[in-house]
Amino acid sequence: MNAMRPEKTETTETETVDSDLAAVTEVEAGIRDFVRNDIAYLRRPAAAATTDSPPLDPSAEATVTNVNSLIQRVAGTSLGEIENLISELESLRDLLHAEGQRVQREISGYAQLSQAAMKSTRMIADNVAQWKRAADGLRNS
Repeated sequence: MNAMRPEKTETTETETVDSDLAAVTEVEAGIRDFVRNDIAYLRRPAAAATTDSPPLDPSAEATVTNVNSLIQRVAGTSLGEIENLISELESLRDLLHAEGQRVQREISGYAQLSQAAMKSTRMIADNVAQWKRAADGLRNS
C-alpha cells in the first residue's frame, strides 16, 4: 500500500509551510487594514470626531455597532467566567481552611488521648512493680 502513496519530500513540506505562513500574513494584513481604515476613528477623541470628521455612513455605523457588541459579548463572557472562577476559588479556600482547622483539632485530640494512655500505662506499670515488690517481700519473710 505504501507504494501507491507518493512520499512527501522536504520541498513539498516547505512549500506547505510557506503557503500557511503566507495565508497567516495575509489575514493579519487584512485585520490591520480593517483596524486602520474602518475602526481607526474610534481611537480619536470624541470632541475631534464630532467636530472635524464627516458623519458616518450607515454601513460604517453598523460595523462599529457589530464590533462593539462583539467586544462586549466576549469581554462579558470572559469577565463572568473569571468572576465565577474567583468565587469557586474563594469557596474552596474557605473549605480548605475549615478542613485544616478540623484536622488540627483531631490531631490535638489524638495527642491528648495518647498522653492520657501513656500516663495510665505508667501508673499501671508502677502499681504492678509495687505489687511485685510486696509479693517478693512476703515470700522472703
